[in-house]
Amino acid sequence: MERSGQSVIYLDTHIVCWLYEGDVERLSEPAAEAVESSECLLVSPMVDLELQYLYEIGRISRVPEEILAALAGDIGLQVSDISFSLVVRKAKSINWTRDPFDRLITAQVMLIENACLVTRDRMIRENFTKAVW
Repeated sequence: MERSGQSVIYLDTHIVCWLYEGDVERLSEPAAEAVESSECLLVSPMVDLELQYLYEIGRISRVPEEILAALAGDIGLQVSDISFSLVVRKAKSINWTRDPFDRLITAQVMLIENACLVTRDRMIRENFTKAVW
């Protein structure tokens, strides 16, 4: 699925929610440009799990499967299939956050040479040079 020779953009959970809601004006100009120009749009499976958490606590009203399926059809979004054990191994090297979602989502992006992560999360942006906002 992921290829190091193409533009690979991972989306953080907030970005997925905003795109699903059609709330694209919340994206910064560089973030919107990255999404629009990407050859491969992906999310970590951790985004799927975080969406489930948000659904369970009532922060979003749609189940993750509906959100991800809609975005797959609309913008070609796919769930990354990188080995979870590789992602966890990489996540162990991240010591600037204790948030398991941020840690695993960022680690997943780190495993792909030409990948970036579109995120508004300040802590990720301050510690991960391949974050776009």
